[in-house]
Amino acid sequence: MAFPIIAAALGLAGFAPVIARWLEGSQPEGAAAKVVDIARQVTGVIDPLEAIHRLQEDKDMETAFQKAIFEKEAEIELLFLKDRQDARLRDAKLTHAGCPNRRADMMVTVAAVGLILCLVLLTCFSHKLSGEAFGIISTVTGLFCMCLKDAYAFEFGSSRGSKQKDDTVAAALRERNGM
Repeated sequence: MAFPIIAAALGLAGFAPVIARWLEGSQPEGAAAKVVDIARQVTGVIDPLEAIHRLQEDKDMETAFQKAIFEKEAEIELLFLKDRQDARLRDAKLTHAGCPNRRADMMVTVAAVGLILCLVLLTCFSHKLSGEAFGIISTVTGLFCMCLKDAYAFEFGSSRGSKQKDDTVAAALRERNGM
């Protein structure tokens, strides 16, 4: 059941691109379900595919959907940030228990080695590579760079404002859960 809901939410992301970011977490089903429910309410149909078709055909309905998404943005953003916060809390608990996070270390190592290998291939063998092969290796290089960027952003936070936002959201989640 989760895949069709997520697929429908991705289809709805064409109307409100912020939706795609909400689906990046390890448990995107909650955000996807909320997005699909909003589409169902706005369009008045149960089937998510029919809702997408109605939004494509009716610009007023599309505007109403976008407005509803932005009204629910804070709630869905909390789901997205809670997922990230849970991952950070897991890492902190592992560290406090004296267990190194080998999975994360391995992930960063593989991304760094992959990046270096791609750069070596592009540098040393660029004259022997076809245009298509060069493009594919360049794309893979970019993916490894994004993996490292995400790892650094997760580990160190993207900025002081991001850290403050994380702390604020964590406090709001604790208050909401009665902790």
